[in-house]
Amino acid sequence: MGSNTSEAHPIIANRMKKAVKKGLKIIVVDPRKIDMVKSSHRHLQLEVGSDIALINAMIHTIIKEELYDTDFIKDHTTEFEALRQKVERYTPEFAETLTGLGADVIMEAAREYALAKRSMIAYTLGITEHHCGVNNVLDIANLALLTGHIGKSGTGIMPLRGQNNVQGAGDMGCLPNQLTGGISLADETYRKRFEQAWGREINSKIGDTQTRTFERMENNEVKALYIIGENPLLADVHMNHTKEIFKKLDLLVVQDIFMTETAEYAHVVLPATSWGESEGTFTNTDRRIQRVRKAVEPQGEAKEDWEILCELSGRLGYPMKYESSEQIWNEVRELAWEMYGGISYERLETEYSIHYPCPDEHHPGTKIMHLEFHDTAKQKVSSFVPVDYTPPIELPDEEYPFTLTTGRRYESYNTHTQTRFYAEGVKLKQTEESLDIHPEDAARLGIEDGGLVQVRSRRGELQVKAKITDQVIPGLVFMSFHWSEVPTNVLTINEFDPISGTAEFKACAVSVTPLS
Repeated sequence: MGSNTSEAHPIIANRMKKAVKKGLKIIVVDPRKIDMVKSSHRHLQLEVGSDIALINAMIHTIIKEELYDTDFIKDHTTEFEALRQKVERYTPEFAETLTGLGADVIMEAAREYALAKRSMIAYTLGITEHHCGVNNVLDIANLALLTGHIGKSGTGIMPLRGQNNVQGAGDMGCLPNQLTGGISLADETYRKRFEQAWGREINSKIGDTQTRTFERMENNEVKALYIIGENPLLADVHMNHTKEIFKKLDLLVVQDIFMTETAEYAHVVLPATSWGESEGTFTNTDRRIQRVRKAVEPQGEAKEDWEILCELSGRLGYPMKYESSEQIWNEVRELAWEMYGGISYERLETEYSIHYPCPDEHHPGTKIMHLEFHDTAKQKVSSFVPVDYTPPIELPDEEYPFTLTTGRRYESYNTHTQTRFYAEGVKLKQTEESLDIHPEDAARLGIEDGGLVQVRSRRGELQVKAKITDQVIPGLVFMSFHWSEVPTNVLTINEFDPISGTAEFKACAVSVTPLS
């Protein structure tokens, strides 16, 4: 669901395609006819932003036809009746009017998912990058709990991470509401463990999301910003707005390996090392921790990220006298031992990788999460969280008749920072941005393949070449955000999920006009 897997997560996609040859059935839920459709059993090409309407209709069908796991629900869930009442109105016929999918197709997909011995849901930004992204994720969890497809081999929910160490960064405390180890900042007992080790009191107030931080910058409440390994000027919504609030800062510091578009606006740039010049660990999308080993010496004044942070901390009055990444990792193991206590560098050298949680040296690691759902002695219970469908914030109208959805292309890797100018061995299949548009829309507007068009939204406009393709449905256009010459995010809407702060990259209204 919402995952252009073959282009954004090609290694996982290859494993999925291999599994198809062994009998795996894949249902692709995506507004575009992505490459994974070729390997799929069924493609649910729904309207952008109608995921909850689809999931609720599937839940409605599963409950009505009694395809749910009665024992699992009784033993391991609460609020089932609230879920039943919430989805009562989401008949497949009603969902058809919201999703554009046939009612019979929705019912068949629901039966296939529920009746399979093992079913898994993999999702990513097509689910989360909406104003209702958290509710989308909650509804996916409702579907898994309803059928008991969780906590067993080949089942569960797999959120695919966009870069190789996104999971690891969050686990190490980069999330505003968690300490290292993924434990809530509000957990006083856990927090005191870190306070005692560091000799400092930790503010128990949850930090701001990036969205909230940018709002405070706009209101002059935040006057300095420190960015590490991120290029928000190209990657974030409403690009012109981001530029203006960056200009208001008294101090912008960027720590990166290249001079990105964001770094061009910085007062101070701190040169960091790449993965091949660093020592440490990465944690991938399935919680697998692996060693990173220095292959070449850093160039110029570049330093590893931890060295820069330690030096800066010392200058601010709190000495952090670590001598190696391994020393830092051992502190992580000591303080967050429930997750990492048994994962030493020595074990990683001999075993190659270990899945956390791994609390001690004798623990093999945890390859499958939530096994306790099926352990009658532990009786783990999770609540259903019923949610309602809400349409995208900005719908097409007479002035802006198209919906623009954004995403990634295969070779370009996020904002193109690492692959465009510096990676000579990367062969680019697509060397410039395009507006993907359906043949019917192109014919109606007199647009030729490769012809120049103007794309305009309520926030900005740009010129780009058209690519006529049936990957999109009529009324839908697609662009990536990789090329600085065609900054797609001048168009996207400055709306966010109120809980996660994630922007609605996946839906905004635009007009398209052919140019001579």
